Amino acid sequence: MFELGKVQSLIIVKELDFGVYLGKELNASIDDRVLLPKKQVPQGSKIGDKIEVFLYKDSKDRMIATTNRPQLCVGEVGKLKVSQVTNIGAFLNWGLEKDVLLPYKEQTYKVKEGDEILVAIYVDKSSRLAATMKIYHYLQCDSNYKKDDIVRGTVYEIRQEFGAFVAVDDQFTALIPRNELYGEIKVGDIVTARVAAVKEDGKLDLSVREKAYLQISKDAETIMKLIENYDGKLPFTDKADPERIRQETGMSKNEFKRAVGNLLKGGKIIITSNAICAK
Repeated sequence: MFELGKVQSLIIVKELDFGVYLGKELNASIDDRVLLPKKQVPQGSKIGDKIEVFLYKDSKDRMIATTNRPQLCVGEVGKLKVSQVTNIGAFLNWGLEKDVLLPYKEQTYKVKEGDEILVAIYVDKSSRLAATMKIYHYLQCDSNYKKDDIVRGTVYEIRQEFGAFVAVDDQFTALIPRNELYGEIKVGDIVTARVAAVKEDGKLDLSVREKAYLQISKDAETIMKLIENYDGKLPFTDKADPERIRQETGMSKNEFKRAVGNLLKGGKIIITSNAICAK
């Protein structure tokens, strides 16, 4: 049988005024043929020639071949642009005459026309090609990245109990664990991160922060800028509630304490019972 949504090499088995029929074998039966429209037939082609084509379904739900290549085939992950939003979902431009549908149930957040979003292509229950933003199971676990490598990826899902799921290079599965989430990270963001660990199954754990000894000076700078914003007096100390520290500084309580200790040792601040002041 033909492979819907994939590029494959087929043989011209019959020529017609409106195109050619293709099959896997020269004597393919009528039920085992697919049409390649005339405008898609390479000049000089004849019966018996092999042609590489992509198979999809036309507006009448008929299998059809094209020599054009879509940006993504079945099982592949990549970014496509939203061309239209309708009452059944969003249509994405993927390089063919007919856009591919992203059903509402396959959206992880509301998209709008012009958005460029990370999706995978799959075959739905009605044997039609469609797109999904739920890409976890389509990502690979065989990257060559090692611990402490710097990577870039797209955040495609955030779950409070786990953290932020990231598609590194838009193809490898990775996670910024909940305790490593700092600042304003949201779905769709492109993040640069450090590989904190490579799991046995190849999945990556990421950190958006440097190693502790490198991060202290950056955190110290952040605290000094924050003190400046508070007119020289930060209205809490390292004894404050961890959640307040995280909200105000984007640091854990331990990271905040390390940076404050660094500033204190350097003679840049003084600490009172309820505040940190610039010296």
